[in-house]
Amino acid sequence: MPFRLLAVHAHPDDESSKGAATAAKYVAEGHQVMVVSCTGGEAGDILNDHLGEPATSRAHRDMAGYRRTEMAAAQAALGIEHVWLGYHDSGLPDAEQGETVRPGTFSTVPLEYSTETLVRVVRRFRPHVLVTYDENGGYPHPDHIRTHEVSVAAWRDAADPTKYPAAGPAWAVSKLYYERTMNPRRFRTIYDAMRERNPEDTALVQLGEWVERFADRPDLSTSHVDVRDHFDARDAALRAHASQVPPDSAFFSWPNDLLATVWPTEDYQLVEARVPTDLPESDLFAGIPEDEDTTA
Repeated sequence: MPFRLLAVHAHPDDESSKGAATAAKYVAEGHQVMVVSCTGGEAGDILNDHLGEPATSRAHRDMAGYRRTEMAAAQAALGIEHVWLGYHDSGLPDAEQGETVRPGTFSTVPLEYSTETLVRVVRRFRPHVLVTYDENGGYPHPDHIRTHEVSVAAWRDAADPTKYPAAGPAWAVSKLYYERTMNPRRFRTIYDAMRERNPEDTALVQLGEWVERFADRPDLSTSHVDVRDHFDARDAALRAHASQVPPDSAFFSWPNDLLATVWPTEDYQLVEARVPTDLPESDLFAGIPEDEDTTA
């Protein structure tokens, strides 16, 4: 029987930089994958100097609309279902400059409101697995942190028939994961392999910065999904977000043939489970009975 995976992300493009190959793999195997974008990414800047015209002018005029177009292209590249949660991007305020998050944006909406919105999605889609960020949001963007908070609250409350009864029949998601692809062991392994293959590779400079950036982060991954056959789909989804992902991005700095050899997985941390588990895992659906019905 097909299983269902729900991945909850803060902005359009996060789904393509975190877990995209996993999504493509499971879709190819006949499972259903839905991505939730909590915000529209309206506060994003154009990060690609090569975007060109007329795209640059259009993005400047209507960033929200432009990012919707990009998200549709990424969705097609991965074959996933997609839902906008409907909140406004909070942006990344500069605390040193005294900036604060604008009221009414995603990170400032009372948690119970956005939780109910996500609970509606969970109860309608009835996923077996939910993937999101850890308590630090993967990095401390207010929308990423809020995405964690909303996701964990929805994991808990969607299973409770006394919570948000108007949001539909209760549904208990079997497993909750944090996305852990940005782990230090992965970056170091890839960096060392690239340096051994070609010590003059200019991509080593940018990748080396990532090695240093994540060096102190512990590797908490418990579950490793082999996605070596789906790196091209991931790259196509990333390139669809052209306003945010330039062609010389570090995401493209490693050759996929090398990646398939030295680090062919995307990595996750199992945080909660309502089914028996045996770690480490190679499948996010491991342990879930094929006839699993978790209607509360």
